[in-house]
Amino acid sequence: MSELEQKIISRLEELRVHLQADGGDLEVVAIKDKVVELKLRGACGGCPHATATIKGGLERILREEIDPEITIERVM
Repeated sequence: MSELEQKIISRLEELRVHLQADGGDLEVVAIKDKVVELKLRGACGGCPHATATIKGGLERILREEIDPEITIERVM
C-alpha cells in the first residue's frame, strides 16, 4: 500500500464517526492512483444528500489535507 493510500484510508477512518452518528457508514472499495471508490452504507446509502456528503465533505477534506487531485467516485 502506498503512502498516499495510507493517508487517504486513515483520514476516511477518522471521518467515519460523523457518518456513523447519523446511522450511516462508508466503505473504501478501491483506490486507483488518486481516485477513491467509495460505497456509502446504512442511512447514508439511500440519502438524497449523499453526493453533497461525498463531494462537498469527504472529497473536499481529502483534497485540502492530502492532495488537491484526489477525487471520490461513489459506487453502489
